[in-house]
Amino acid sequence: MDRPVEPGHFSACEARLDKHMAGLCSVDFPVAVVLPAGGSGERTGLLTPKQFCTFLNRPLISYTIQTFERVPWIQSIVVVVAKESLDLMMDIIHRFHHRNVLVVHGGSTRHRSIFNGVRALSEGEDGTARVKPKVVIIHDAVRPFVEEDFLLKITMAAKEQGAAGAIRPLVSTVIATTLEGYLDHSLERTKYRASEMPQGFIYDVIYQAYQRCSESDFEFGTECLHLALQYCGTNAKLIEGPPTLWKVTYKRDLAAAESIVKETLSQSACVVTGGSAQATELANALQRSMSALDMEVDVISDLIGDNAKSLSKEWNFIQLSVNSSCFSEVGRILGALEEADRALLHPVVIIWVYLNVSEDGSSASEPTGGEPAAMMELATGAKLGNILVYGIQLHHSKEATLWGRSVEKVAQMSCALIRDRSPALTGQLLQA
Repeated sequence: MDRPVEPGHFSACEARLDKHMAGLCSVDFPVAVVLPAGGSGERTGLLTPKQFCTFLNRPLISYTIQTFERVPWIQSIVVVVAKESLDLMMDIIHRFHHRNVLVVHGGSTRHRSIFNGVRALSEGEDGTARVKPKVVIIHDAVRPFVEEDFLLKITMAAKEQGAAGAIRPLVSTVIATTLEGYLDHSLERTKYRASEMPQGFIYDVIYQAYQRCSESDFEFGTECLHLALQYCGTNAKLIEGPPTLWKVTYKRDLAAAESIVKETLSQSACVVTGGSAQATELANALQRSMSALDMEVDVISDLIGDNAKSLSKEWNFIQLSVNSSCFSEVGRILGALEEADRALLHPVVIIWVYLNVSEDGSSASEPTGGEPAAMMELATGAKLGNILVYGIQLHHSKEATLWGRSVEKVAQMSCALIRDRSPALTGQLLQA
């Protein structure tokens, strides 16, 4: 299996390849997803199955479910789990407000679990009939990074051909060995591909394939596309997928997945000025400096009226205060984020920048007294709501070169805080 060399830096062009297809093709038929999530995760070396391992305060499977929830034409999701994980899975669904998700028990093998999920789309637990989808997508619960445009390709190909699946080029040459442990022969790598997920099927094709397959297939089979070919005569359309389809298999892959999510969450920031002229000047300078560091930056005066739409985006926030160490501005952002339930699925970063300005150019008074303690208390409470609050103090200088360096330092510190999302630094007032 190929792994991204730098997992947090997939090119935006590659990740959005053929994005225009979503606008050109309309999915006017019901589509459902089955996520087998009953594995024990032995290869990770962890006690917790990998689909339930947590990073950034969320289990891996929650990220995968969200990937499909974001696709408007997918109507329902079935998650198949081991019986002992049922309560945990239900808790995840309720805690992260996942919608249109049905949880069913898995079987003793992967194919038995998938069949349970497929069957649940047309049959209730009491045997009552459900409205079955036209196309069902089968996807691994531990592959959270599949794009909507690729799902559309798989779905449309499955509808036309009966079955479709993702493939990737082989990275390593495949060899066969003798019983004695010597080389027997090798395969010509250019002729072969690795079968990946997602895979899509006309519902009746995959359902009938499972009804007709043998006990040996249930016990030892791994390839759904092969079942469709062998038992229904449906030859799948194979579509080369992007590198983002890789699967979390080992412990190191969890760190790579966290890096990717952090990178996605760290591409934009909204600077709130409060309407102050000096704050607006600083905000514009920060916008230029942070844009040069590959971060999209917007500048607004407040979060009222039309500006409130920033709360619904995956923005981080930088609140500027001039000669005022009052935390009320940060408190208003916290309140707005909590009301919008923005930090439930992803941690949000708020950076409070305290701009110290005096009339004669000397250093104005610094935050003193109980203010550091008050900021730490504010940040501690915010962390419980999945919001990370940091502080930066900046002294204004009338000397242009010194001021430019200071702004550049604030920009670099802000980008680093947003990208690293270090819980250990929350509540600290850093010096620029």
